[in-house]
Amino acid sequence: MPRHSAAKDLSLKWLELFQICARKGSLQAASKETGLTISTVSHHLRNLEDHLGVELFNHSRRPMVLTPKGQVFLRNIDDALFAIRKAKAEASAGSIAEASLLRVGSIEDFDSDIVPELAVFLSQHMPSCDFMYQTDSSHTIIEMLRNRHLDLGITTTPTDRMRDLQERSLLRDPFVVVLPRICEHPVSDIVEGRSPLPFLKFSSNLIIARQIDSQMRRLGLSSMSSFECSNNQTLMAMVAAGAGWTITTPLLFSRAQRFKSKLRMHRFPGKSFSRTLAIVATPDCSRSVLELVDGKMRALITEHAISQQCQNYPWLAESFRLIS
Repeated sequence: MPRHSAAKDLSLKWLELFQICARKGSLQAASKETGLTISTVSHHLRNLEDHLGVELFNHSRRPMVLTPKGQVFLRNIDDALFAIRKAKAEASAGSIAEASLLRVGSIEDFDSDIVPELAVFLSQHMPSCDFMYQTDSSHTIIEMLRNRHLDLGITTTPTDRMRDLQERSLLRDPFVVVLPRICEHPVSDIVEGRSPLPFLKFSSNLIIARQIDSQMRRLGLSSMSSFECSNNQTLMAMVAAGAGWTITTPLLFSRAQRFKSKLRMHRFPGKSFSRTLAIVATPDCSRSVLELVDGKMRALITEHAISQQCQNYPWLAESFRLIS
């Protein structure tokens, strides 16, 4: 017999907790994220199931597993909850000057010059706001956004669709080859492994490393590497010292000013590929804040990276550009 009860209206809290439990796979994780007790989270889930008259979770499994009906229900409410949160943010957002808290995450690509200038700009335009800035990897920033530990992030766009977050594409950043300036081998020979110069690569846990590895496999390239590093500056220092070559992007290359005289950037031979950087925000982040950050980031990226690199390497102009 169905357990459907008309005594209670469908609660937004039930839907939000269901979404969190479906994503996290446990009552304990949902309790930690929401600050509610485990018993309260469980009570709300049971209320939702009673209201619908169906089992949404297989409660005998650990971690929690959605039933087939639960999977269908999750797909249907994801877009609805996103729309509700966005509507609430737009309805409740006051002027930028009245904002009280903004938590911003950024990949380290911007931490030497662009994010500091963004921070000064935002503090001037949002005088009543408290700020928190976090520098981390793209996947960590996206996870913090999903857990509502950040309001806005500047990251590499991941390959999977971010249904639960707002995304504004910002910059097309093509992959390029960086060699020691004194290197005499043709770029194609180096990339295809026909030179003694070793490949110095990004750490495999980074999104940028996975993008590069994926393209290399598609092209049938398998340059040997005995060196991995998560820090772009260290890679640039190693290449400048003649220890090897690397694949990076013009944005990252623009941060290697101290090594500029010892480095040379080249087109990636063969089929080109690129990464996209984006501003990613929770549905609760107001449009006015998003547009303020978006406008300033575009101006700063143009000033500190695009203009300079395209002047030094005119062939970049067609690929290293802002996305409108």
